[in-house]
Amino acid sequence: MSITITYRIETPGSIEAMADKIASDQSTGTFVPVPGETEELKSRVAARVLGIRQLEDAKRPTWPEVADGHGALRRADVDITFPLDAIGTDLSALMTIAIGGVFSIKGMTGIRIVDMKLPDAFRGAHPGPQFGVAGSKRLTGVEGRPIIGTIVKPALGLRPAETAELVGELISSGVDFIKDDEKLMSPAYSPLKERVAAIMPKILDHEQKTGKKVMYAFGISHADPDEMMRNHDLVLKAGGNCAVVNINSIGFGGMSFLRKRSGLVLHAHRNGWDVLTRDPGAGMDFKVYQQFWRLLGVDQFQINGIRVKYWEPDESFVESFKAVSTPLFDASDCPLPVAGSGQWGGQAPETYQRTGRTTDLLYLCGGGIVSHPSGPAAGVRAVQQAWEAAAADIPLEDYSKEHPELAASIAKFSDGKGA
Repeated sequence: MSITITYRIETPGSIEAMADKIASDQSTGTFVPVPGETEELKSRVAARVLGIRQLEDAKRPTWPEVADGHGALRRADVDITFPLDAIGTDLSALMTIAIGGVFSIKGMTGIRIVDMKLPDAFRGAHPGPQFGVAGSKRLTGVEGRPIIGTIVKPALGLRPAETAELVGELISSGVDFIKDDEKLMSPAYSPLKERVAAIMPKILDHEQKTGKKVMYAFGISHADPDEMMRNHDLVLKAGGNCAVVNINSIGFGGMSFLRKRSGLVLHAHRNGWDVLTRDPGAGMDFKVYQQFWRLLGVDQFQINGIRVKYWEPDESFVESFKAVSTPLFDASDCPLPVAGSGQWGGQAPETYQRTGRTTDLLYLCGGGIVSHPSGPAAGVRAVQQAWEAAAADIPLEDYSKEHPELAASIAKFSDGKGA
């Protein structure tokens, strides 16, 4: 069994020589022979180049480490296989050997990890999602449409009682999911303990009266895994069922520690991922990155959306959605895709069409709900109406003629600036 990594190499030299160097440097290669280095050993644990697919030359170097007059900057996708014996199923070893080390190799002007195929040995080696798509839908009571969610923004500076007042209004609006912004963990103005104590009674009271338990995701991230678990336990003991986890901030170890002990739906925010991917000639594709966190056990995965307020193009969102919705081994290892960032009902039709006409997602709106001209309840109804129209292939303008909440949403947000 083996692990196959696809590297997009950019170099003024030989692609073939660079591919061989990566395979050698990241497995058995040394700059001089060492005692005990035998052909038998190399055949057992050495990485091998499987294939090379030439790409169009780069017009300029990704990294400025090449002299003027360097000539053509050749590019190619190179498949290199690593024997499982050399890495095992430890994700830190996989990141260190097959990914991390290649960025220090001389002779390249850019390298990007664009694909990773794991053998069946990884099935069951890590816990994977505990709740995933099915559990998220079951806990929110949503079927046949997206889970509709919104965000409590920390920039407002709301204290716990003020946050709870807003949450009470959102709960009564018919929203399915509310989350702390990823920047809201336990600041002095809103300690997590006080926020949980103020919000959860409203969640539970609404559940008792209506039978619907709105899922609230509290920010529990912390660099100390023990402190993060105390945060987790605080939420769980109060009757909560979801937590926001800033995965890059807590790392593989923190995520593994949390997942093995967790009773909450783990909503992954990928803050910091842009550092790894924004340069198209370096870093790694989300297709690769997301596999680590799925194996470690995230249940819901934020992946931006259509026409977002940040840099990411729509095509990247579509590919990200496809990545998290494609089983690594079987459907149980798929987290729930979360579309967010400047979303309102206006992106629903294109989101529906470009994600395979599925409603298995969490559609997360901030200002697109809470800034609706008639208030958050109307904002929720407007988003629900937009998805009704999308699923029925009815243009939003036509559907809005008999749905005033959607009409008001279109009037406010259609210029792309309000949400």
